[in-house]
Amino acid sequence: MSRVLVLGCILILSRLIETRLQLNVQTFPRRPPRVPWVRGTPVFFVTFCTYRRRSILATKNVQDSFVAFGLRAAQSHNIAVGRYVIMPDHVHLFVCGDLHFHLGKWIKALKQALSKSISSGMRHDRIWQEGFFDHILRSDESMAQKWEYVRDNPVRAGFVRIWTEWPFQGEIVLIDRACL
Repeated sequence: MSRVLVLGCILILSRLIETRLQLNVQTFPRRPPRVPWVRGTPVFFVTFCTYRRRSILATKNVQDSFVAFGLRAAQSHNIAVGRYVIMPDHVHLFVCGDLHFHLGKWIKALKQALSKSISSGMRHDRIWQEGFFDHILRSDESMAQKWEYVRDNPVRAGFVRIWTEWPFQGEIVLIDRACL
């Protein structure tokens, strides 16, 4: 009898604790909210990855598609894609647009364009990790620090001895202080 009483008390206490915890739990969105507006035309440092970090990006086809997309963005939409590094499973880039630039929509279009250059056998599988990482750069110094980190990625990964040997990197449009 005492054993049943103890188990009953434990059950009541666990339900009480569970109820209290449910009342105090706050729900948060899966991703932090985007900054709705920023003064001027910011330079974004952006990183996005393949699904499950598959090594499918460091190819001439993907780089050619990336450069073509960047050139079209500059010519047709006043969007400057600056320096970039394409790693086997992720891409780093700097981008700056006009006041009507919507980074999320632009990244979606870029991912779609790059998907077309990936071998047709892969296109039926999921290619991209959901979302992307972005950081608004506030000064030339910040941009220089980010670029040093990004350009050395292939060296840290053991693909090349010095960053200039990595063939999947470059600069499409010079982003200078005018964008900051």
